[in-house]
Amino acid sequence: MLCKSNMMREYSFKYSDLSVDLKNLHKVLGFPDEPLPAPFDDYLAEALDFASQLTEIRASWVLAENVHIDFTRGCIHVGDKTFLVGKTVCKELRGSEKLIFFVCTAGHSLSKKSHDLLKGEDPAKGYFYDQVGTFVVEAAGDKMQSLVREEFLINGECITNRYSPGYCHWSVADQHLLFSLFPSTPCGVTLTESALMNPVKSISGLIGIGSEVKFRDYPCTLCLNLNCIYRRVAS
Repeated sequence: MLCKSNMMREYSFKYSDLSVDLKNLHKVLGFPDEPLPAPFDDYLAEALDFASQLTEIRASWVLAENVHIDFTRGCIHVGDKTFLVGKTVCKELRGSEKLIFFVCTAGHSLSKKSHDLLKGEDPAKGYFYDQVGTFVVEAAGDKMQSLVREEFLINGECITNRYSPGYCHWSVADQHLLFSLFPSTPCGVTLTESALMNPVKSISGLIGIGSEVKFRDYPCTLCLNLNCIYRRVAS
């Protein structure tokens, strides 16, 4: 379901709306070319069944048109706000005439389930729920991104890939600035003082928009985050 305003979009997704990459999920779990052995096969089946019933998968974005990319300093000015994204992200956004800032979440249920299992008596099963949650929220980001592409393509505009605080040298502290662009709490996601998102299985970031921008795969060799899902899948 899509709710429209002049500068903002909000989406609510079902699991069946998403394309969760089960092949790469198996790879991250350590079994890229073979079936999962017991009891891991049951753990994964249970976690995926739990995910299939989620009703809290949401995404939201706001459009910023008053932007200036400072390639020398590695920052982006949006009105009176300055995002310290780093030179890597600035380079990937080259040609952007405006930016979309987004938040996506898999919701509280899956985050709580994985947390309770990881901290309880079954951390092994909790790990499977945790990884499924990561792939679900990334799939929600993919779905949102495809909808953004379709909407702006009508006007002959293209999009870049999406980039998030904490990756590609972009300080996670900028989450507070990013959230301040939204008129209310986006998708029900809140931030701690240290800029961590709640629910945990949430992502935020930006996408460049423009007639001359290029969509490029993530340059993992330029990123220091060894826990990034895309680096783990590519390795």
